[in-house]
Amino acid sequence: MIQTAEELAASVGVAAACTVLAVPRSSLYRTRLTTPEPTKAVDLPARPAPPRALSLAEKAQVRDLLNSERFQDAAPRAVYAALLDEDRYLCSVSTMYRILTEHAEVRERRNQLRHPAYQKPELLATGPNQVWSWDITKLRSPSKGVYYYLYVLIDIYSRYVVGWMIAEVEAAELAEQLIAETCAKQGVPPTQLTIHADNGSPMIAKSVAILLTDLGVAKSHSRPHVSNDNPYSEAQFKTLKYRPDYPERFGCLADARSWGRAFFNWYNHQHHHTGLGLLTPADVHAGRGETVRQQRQVVLQQAFQAHPERFVQGAPCPAKLPEAAWINPPKSGAGAATPAPELAEGPPTGAELPAPPRGGVPAIASPTDLRYTAISGTEDRATLRSDLSAVPADGVAGQSRHCASEALPTT
Repeated sequence: MIQTAEELAASVGVAAACTVLAVPRSSLYRTRLTTPEPTKAVDLPARPAPPRALSLAEKAQVRDLLNSERFQDAAPRAVYAALLDEDRYLCSVSTMYRILTEHAEVRERRNQLRHPAYQKPELLATGPNQVWSWDITKLRSPSKGVYYYLYVLIDIYSRYVVGWMIAEVEAAELAEQLIAETCAKQGVPPTQLTIHADNGSPMIAKSVAILLTDLGVAKSHSRPHVSNDNPYSEAQFKTLKYRPDYPERFGCLADARSWGRAFFNWYNHQHHHTGLGLLTPADVHAGRGETVRQQRQVVLQQAFQAHPERFVQGAPCPAKLPEAAWINPPKSGAGAATPAPELAEGPPTGAELPAPPRGGVPAIASPTDLRYTAISGTEDRATLRSDLSAVPADGVAGQSRHCASEALPTT
């Protein structure tokens, strides 16, 4: 029918032909646009070699010269220049490269580094004192190029800063004592805690690894050059350095510690964290989160009963506290994270299980080498004996006494 319409359209026009034959014009036009079947490819004769190309014998001569003992370690450009200095010309530099490429003899002179596939750490915390993350950041001092070093230990479930320290140096010995004192003050039992860190020198120091083994603490490290493996510490440092009162430089070490004391008191007890359902880290760490949510529910319910027309989506509810905190949650399906599983009997993926304590007694049970300095206010800091610049008013390892005592044990 389309063919008949085409023949009739040649004499009366497309519109009239399609009307008489009841053929849609779109079908006619579509048929005209149909691509004809491709013709079969015809085997073309081989391209003849250009008359100015090197013969097989000449190519073999060039290749043998390039692979000779004299020129085997030289680049084609260097070979080309050396032959010209000897009044010899065989071919151009690009021809030398083509000849070598034909025999797969062009490659990097040295083997390129192949980065191994590092295991991604996967850590899960469903309660306080199960997984801590720690890191060190620099604070500017009065002198250009000189810094103070802020050590921070944070619980990834409650976001509570369990221990902090400001020192003039970045050293594994200071980190070792901070970790030991913080574990003692939090009352962490052996085999319960995993401490995650990046691959900085103090974090991977042998002395710190031995301490964690003695404390019965599993250790975990980020993959090299992957900052996302330590998100809680990085986010906490951003909160710290984006505070309105964060100075451009600190006047002295005591000034930095005084600012840190005020900041961490605010962060733990007054900062309503969006990742915690707008609860404070201290409330979550001490197990008061559900009580605070119930109090907020009462207030919201009263507001709803007073003016229900203002709540178009129904009775409001306070934000829920997350059931778990992950570092690199496992993926399933189309990239969605799996629900938080129950804690297994064993270390998280990527964490190293500590060896039995030396002598059968964990170091945390023998706090004779720890010294605490009580200061005014709600905080109780541990002063490092190795830091001679520390005074009682500028305690080094900051932590709230009442939160340590009220923290609920994790099963």
